Amino acid sequence: MSHQEKIFVVVNPTLDKQVALDRALITSKLMTPSPEICVFVAVDSNTVNLDARNPSIYRDTDWFEQQIHRPLREAGLKYRIEISWSNDWQGSIMASAKHFGATRIMIRAGKPLKSSRFIFAESKWELLKEATCPVVLVRDEAKPQRKVVLAAVNFQASRINQEILNKNILERGMNLADNYGADFHVVNAYIDSLLYPDRGRLAKHTGLNQKNTHVVKGYTDEVIAKVAKKIDADVVVIGTLGQTGLTKTRRGNTAERVISAVDVDVVVVNSEY
Repeated sequence: MSHQEKIFVVVNPTLDKQVALDRALITSKLMTPSPEICVFVAVDSNTVNLDARNPSIYRDTDWFEQQIHRPLREAGLKYRIEISWSNDWQGSIMASAKHFGATRIMIRAGKPLKSSRFIFAESKWELLKEATCPVVLVRDEAKPQRKVVLAAVNFQASRINQEILNKNILERGMNLADNYGADFHVVNAYIDSLLYPDRGRLAKHTGLNQKNTHVVKGYTDEVIAKVAKKIDADVVVIGTLGQTGLTKTRRGNTAERVISAVDVDVVVVNSEY
């Protein structure tokens, strides 16, 4: 019997459309056995106007019934709902997801309320860096299908944590492609011709033919966006190095640029699991 997945879905109650929950329901139909769902209702003050005059910060029992209970009941899924009023949005998600034993976190890929040169508020970036399972960033207008999965790796890097990260990215991408019956592709960008990625290693680790292996010169975000568009990818799997101590406060500029450059769902994994 396959291992039961436990999907942790973050819901923003100020929105009328819950794209992360919609994606979780679609994904659940393809899983055997059916996953267990935890719907985590919380508000990130970095992305939501909490002024008392904002009508969207008030929700009644009918909203919960229509937006959460009904679709989960109709899908026949085992689920639980948790509501958090912590002002530590990222911390509360991490604690609850760990307690639930989440195997993936699904969250809407929203943008900060205030203008910023970063696509994400710091709280969301901390979640991506420190999560103990993959985080799926769901786009509002992303296609529900999963016909093409693209995994982005860095095989010219020699550090052990990057090698672990490559392995995690490939495993997650292959599992996604297998679950959805999707076509699987791998992309590896490079800048320096002296550090050209070894196609032989890529083929050995992926089992893919040359048609599905893309080694392209250029900046990582531009290459991934270009290849994703070329093959009409429905989801992109990328990695970010899990960090501890002082380095954990550094934002992963490459990963963030990639997320900003593509307009499809993005699965973020790290080297810590």
